[in-house]
Amino acid sequence: MKTKSFLIVLLFAPLFLTAQNNPPKTPADVVVLIKKQVTCPWAGKTVDTFKAGDPQTPLKGIATCMFADMEVLKKAVKEDCNFIITHEPVFYNHLDNTETFQNDQVFLEKMDFIKRNNLVIFRFHDHIHATEPDGISTGMIDKMELKNYAVNGSLTFFELPEKTLAGFALELKKKLGLETVRIIGRPEMKFSKTAFMAGAPGGQRHIEMLRNPDVEVLIAGEAPEWETYLYVNDAIAQGKNKAVIFLGHVKSEEAGMKYAAEWLQTFIKSVPVHFIEEEPNFHTL
Repeated sequence: MKTKSFLIVLLFAPLFLTAQNNPPKTPADVVVLIKKQVTCPWAGKTVDTFKAGDPQTPLKGIATCMFADMEVLKKAVKEDCNFIITHEPVFYNHLDNTETFQNDQVFLEKMDFIKRNNLVIFRFHDHIHATEPDGISTGMIDKMELKNYAVNGSLTFFELPEKTLAGFALELKKKLGLETVRIIGRPEMKFSKTAFMAGAPGGQRHIEMLRNPDVEVLIAGEAPEWETYLYVNDAIAQGKNKAVIFLGHVKSEEAGMKYAAEWLQTFIKSVPVHFIEEEPNFHTL
């Protein structure tokens, strides 16, 4: 057994030394490493592509974020990070199509800032969800402190000690640093069975989840009010023990990009990797 172990070390030592001696020098190099580290095949058709800047730009630092908005870009520059890895689009639509923005002053000023600061932006959406485990769900579950209540290790279903809807919503508000949290349901409703769906999977997927008898409260990101909201309103009026807590899109996924930064740090040692948190995206007046 010792001989076999020694041979394995000898076989893999050159690979380890090669990785150590060839750290990423450009954003393009970082993406090559990401493609090797995810557990899923890299899709031929994906939104996970470079959105701005030259991928061959010399790498100084990496920043992960939920939205690469102007405030995040300014913070990245202050942190001396010229490669930004964002979860959501940069230019206001899912495919980052900029044709209709060529004369738009908001778009033009943002592009000018990116160019002046020699920034490179890459979107990491499809594959952080598809890898095992889903990086966004993993980060969010850690942030919401739900891991110990997972049903059979699930990233979706949780069995909690009995709580009230209002009490649990306030717990999440504090843990996620929300200025406000929206609920549909009776605040005093008692429950123990909950499910988590990040971001905006669509009202029909929310409704499908709420049909499940093992889901009393759905923790959601956002949804059209004429789908999820209307369905739950009707369920409540019928006396069903159903409710939804809406965190907003950003805060329902953002901790996943903090997890992404920590994940990147496990195989990128030559440059700093920072997570940049969004400022609260809604204010209550």
